[in-house]
Amino acid sequence: MPKIIELPQHVANLIAAGEVVERPASAVKELLENAVDAGATKITIEIKDGGMTFLRVTDNGCGMSPEDAKTAFLRHATSKLRRAEDLAAIETMGFRGEALAAIASVSRIDLMTRTADALSGVSLHLEAGNITEESEAGCPVGTTILIRDLFFNTPARMKFMKSDTVEGGRVAAAVQLQALAHPEVAFTFFRDGKQILSTPGTGLLKDAVYCVYGRDGGKMIPVESRWEGYTLTGFVSKPTDARPSRNLQTFFVNERPVVSKLLIKALEEAYRNQIMVGKFPACVLHLTLPANAVDVNIHPAKTEVKFLSEKSAFDCVHYGVLGALNKQTDRPQVQFKPQPAPAPAVQQTSFTKPQSPAPQAAKQTDFFRTMTAEEYKNFSTAVQSAPQPKPQAAAATAIKVDSQRKDALKESVLLPGMTKLPPMYTPPKPVAPPPTPEPKADSIPEPEIEQQELPMAAEIPWRMVGELYNTYVIVEQGEDAFLIDKHAAHERILFEKLKANQESISSQILLTPVPVTLNAEAVGELLANTDLLTELGFEIDEFGDHTILARQIPMDLSPEDAKDALESLAADLLSGRREEKSKVRDEMLHTVACKAAIKAGWITSETELLALVKQVMTREDLKYCPHGRPICVSLSKKQLEKQFKR
Repeated sequence: MPKIIELPQHVANLIAAGEVVERPASAVKELLENAVDAGATKITIEIKDGGMTFLRVTDNGCGMSPEDAKTAFLRHATSKLRRAEDLAAIETMGFRGEALAAIASVSRIDLMTRTADALSGVSLHLEAGNITEESEAGCPVGTTILIRDLFFNTPARMKFMKSDTVEGGRVAAAVQLQALAHPEVAFTFFRDGKQILSTPGTGLLKDAVYCVYGRDGGKMIPVESRWEGYTLTGFVSKPTDARPSRNLQTFFVNERPVVSKLLIKALEEAYRNQIMVGKFPACVLHLTLPANAVDVNIHPAKTEVKFLSEKSAFDCVHYGVLGALNKQTDRPQVQFKPQPAPAPAVQQTSFTKPQSPAPQAAKQTDFFRTMTAEEYKNFSTAVQSAPQPKPQAAAATAIKVDSQRKDALKESVLLPGMTKLPPMYTPPKPVAPPPTPEPKADSIPEPEIEQQELPMAAEIPWRMVGELYNTYVIVEQGEDAFLIDKHAAHERILFEKLKANQESISSQILLTPVPVTLNAEAVGELLANTDLLTELGFEIDEFGDHTILARQIPMDLSPEDAKDALESLAADLLSGRREEKSKVRDEMLHTVACKAAIKAGWITSETELLALVKQVMTREDLKYCPHGRPICVSLSKKQLEKQFKR
């Protein structure tokens, strides 16, 4: 058995760096959390080359003394914990004391910091976690930390980094999360010298949401509720503004950005029966609860939490969002307006019923008012004392009205001068064409044109019966009946057609480009894969404010579907499915085929349905749609007879 030894400090720091610092965005997250814990109200972030070669964070927090500055880079050194009991109620963003040590072990760092009661600050330079230079420096109150050459001493991790565009997009996404988590802090973000984000730091979440999401954020519904000591605030999208992915679902627990399946399920449960299948709501939700009711110490990056009462957390989000949706209505409010005075009476035709004047608005407002007990008693007495109609009189009136209707009908169809209705028109019988004279013997017959015989109905082994719910085509073949999902079938046919064509997909240039607003990470992924998008028929340009312009889209896509298609493609790229280029292309073709296929519920002509059925009934490869749903299900005659107890 090998001898057990204690790992050197440098190796232990590298292992910790692998858990805490995966990429530049991870380092930015840790530095921003430290700045917020230091009481900063203004934070500036600057990166170059996606943050790999240059990453600087400047804040106006409390700063550090020279002694604390040197201690901060030691492993498990922190100012936020003192006792083991403190772990049960963590109220700060950072607390592990591993972030600075992990970042310093894989980079070169320059630090300048000063406290408010000191005349000068301190400057430190570190190489791979070791302090190589220390000097006195003049600097403002707060801390500035500059990271250069991230992962310079760990080439194995360097090869897992993506392009500068992708890494820069992930850094932007990390900054956006912190801006939404702390609207009281003014964040400014520069990438390669260009300002990408700036928040005012007013403390109002709606201001931060607008700065991050633009006009789309201004359309969201405010949420505010309380539930058993839990508080929920934030914004959710309208059901009509649902997205094709969950990229814009953001949750915060005690101002900490988290990823929680429980909260996602609670959110989407509130949208049940209000949102289309395959669509997802967007949200920015802050869940606030006692610090001892949540455990944030279950993940090295602090992105997952565990609730003491999952039911309370679920109910708070579920009922809070549901209440906000019920208060919001997309239907215009009905207003009753006074009707103008009726015009002078004119002669009515037999089929025209005199219109009674509309009631006034004042009466309309009280129509559905709940009566008091005294009013209801008087109303009941009046109804009971009212004279009741006699059955004989009612029958006589009905006979008289019926006779008047028959006379009116007769008068309305008789023209002037006619005394009775003309007889019903009967179409003439078709006359047989004259017989064709036989050719004479001495005449030369003209050559006959060869015509292709169409297959008779009896030669086709199946028969299309009809369509059910404008979705399922019913086909009969022998003793079996088949139900074909027309959307799934058409989607599979289009996918196979696109996949068989290895060349670039035919595309159309748009006269008016389609703007697509995504989060920064999704925009970076799309811009980093422009060659792949070109093969799929897309041409995009960066437009700023986390928006891209689609100038060219596939021929089979409508401009209305291009936005959802690009967002779905970005979600596929963000999911990490890029082992092989062909697999990524297939995933994108799935989306293009799905958007271009006929939809369930659409009215489809019989000719189109017949062509679709012919493809399904003659091709054995059409079994499932690209997403795995069955195209066709069968129902035998025996199964049907069993249902009817025959």
